[in-house]
Amino acid sequence: MAGRVGRTLGPMKATTDVLGPEYEAIELPMGHDAEGEVVATLVRRRGERPRRRAVLYVHGFVDYFFQTHLADFYVERGFDFYALDLRKYGRSLRPHQTPNYVESLTEYFPEIDAAVRIVRDADGHRTVLLNGHSTGGLVAALWADRVRGRGLVDGLFLNSPFLDINEPLPLRKLGAGLARALRARFPKAKLPAGVSELYPRSIHADHGGEWDFDLEWKPLEGFPVRAAWLAAVRRGQLRVHRGLDIDVPVLVMTSARSVRPKPGAADLSAADAVLDVEHMARWAPRLGRHVTLVRIDGGLHDLVLSAKPARDQVFTELARWMAGHLPDPADA
Repeated sequence: MAGRVGRTLGPMKATTDVLGPEYEAIELPMGHDAEGEVVATLVRRRGERPRRRAVLYVHGFVDYFFQTHLADFYVERGFDFYALDLRKYGRSLRPHQTPNYVESLTEYFPEIDAAVRIVRDADGHRTVLLNGHSTGGLVAALWADRVRGRGLVDGLFLNSPFLDINEPLPLRKLGAGLARALRARFPKAKLPAGVSELYPRSIHADHGGEWDFDLEWKPLEGFPVRAAWLAAVRRGQLRVHRGLDIDVPVLVMTSARSVRPKPGAADLSAADAVLDVEHMARWAPRLGRHVTLVRIDGGLHDLVLSAKPARDQVFTELARWMAGHLPDPADA
């Protein structure tokens, strides 16, 4: 029997989510921090009949869950689908908060704990896959390492995880050093860093892309990168570089190549324009004992938002890996 996380479950109130009647939203109170009240939001989509397998999705930086076709993929293969909007992101962002801001990646662990309690204890799933994208992939890996040996998660799928800063080594050291120097006295100082708006613009339906998303929650220009946040990310990355000991199968999937975003670049729609895929390939073996690395030709940073040929390849590879590592408990 899987180990339990933290305290007992309290009453949960599910409301219809912004994505429509197939989706429910559950607000998870997370206490208070220096800015005031904190919440996370668990989005749930269940199949028509009870399932014994589930997936929990964790988004990246300047992001939230909107990828309904990803939920469709999992539900069609016998998984109930759950997604977290982490504190200060998307559905969980409140007016008194600095968007996307934390001072340690461990601040996200309580909402993952709470979500897993709901998935396992309240909703009765025996098999849980944790699916993290970009910064959410880094957070998911650190959380999975923390709970190893407790049977809380059965597999980990990391979509373009943020395992290193996408700059040459001297600039990585300079940026991380500046963040460390500022975090104590000026933790919310804005750094000259961030994701180019060319990537989110290229995927949004209003600018020739395929996808529609809320521009308040995922603005094209992004949110500022704050000193303490970047320092927290770097601490998490260096923890990965020293080596984790995740004790469940891990699938790391990346684009086949990266590209520096430039106006009018044709390859912006067929490569990772946010992170360096070679960094992911380098550090993936440090995650745990059983790691599979797959590269997707034509993949974008968020691989499931790639053009259809690459997206189909993502789902084919993921389905093959799940069949081998996460079989239906009913078949056992």
